[in-house]
Amino acid sequence: MNDQQHERYLRHLVLKEVGPKGQEKLLQSSILIIGAGGLGSPAALYLAAAGIGRLGIVDKDKVELTNLQRQILHGTSRVGRRKTESAKESIGEINPEVKVEVIDSMFGNDNALDLVSGYDFVIDGTDNFDTKFLINDVCVQQKKPFAHAGVVKFKGQTITVVPGRSACLRCVFDSPPPTGVVPDCCQVGILGVLPGVIGCIQATEGIKCILGIGELLTDSLLTYDALSMEFRKIGFSKNPDCKCSGAKSITSGSAGPRRLL
Repeated sequence: MNDQQHERYLRHLVLKEVGPKGQEKLLQSSILIIGAGGLGSPAALYLAAAGIGRLGIVDKDKVELTNLQRQILHGTSRVGRRKTESAKESIGEINPEVKVEVIDSMFGNDNALDLVSGYDFVIDGTDNFDTKFLINDVCVQQKKPFAHAGVVKFKGQTITVVPGRSACLRCVFDSPPPTGVVPDCCQVGILGVLPGVIGCIQATEGIKCILGIGELLTDSLLTYDALSMEFRKIGFSKNPDCKCSGAKSITSGSAGPRRLL
């Protein structure tokens, strides 16, 4: 690290769990963020601040005024611009040394394998169940650790999957619910700060996974209720009848997300 980097990451360097070697790991690592919305926004900003060397941002949408209540990557002046471009600007302001790769398209069957294979860790910032299961299936096949999350109204949940070591999303939920059964935030609303809390936890898991420190949220579903300010940790284990079977399960995903939180 040069002198400027040493000053930037000083608070990391004094942590014995990180230190110079750990910070070098972060600088050489890469994380794919699928969705530059409510979850992806805080995750991207904090990962950039932490010094993740390369961030991939996947999103096909443009910034809308309704996004700004929770999607802190973007601002009023960027309404109408592509979210990937807006995200790259914000990340550059936080840490210009981070290499940002923008993927201005949906995450779907046609690009999922190529995208996931190029990164060390994946963050699911989508609100589409089919896409969430596609992310799970591709990451399991590629043996890429990832952080799943979901948020609506005042509640959020997140789990971390380390393929080969922990249970996956299908071990917990088996299959996506039928379309329309579970309402999304467009229908029932969402507290603006909620995805900030959960997205920060996803970023924390990514950093810990790369550094190999602490305990990850593997085999545990962490739920959060903003109204009662309660966190709960629900344990689970691998399902021997899990449908996630590598390449065969990848086709179960949809062409891509409808909207990103």
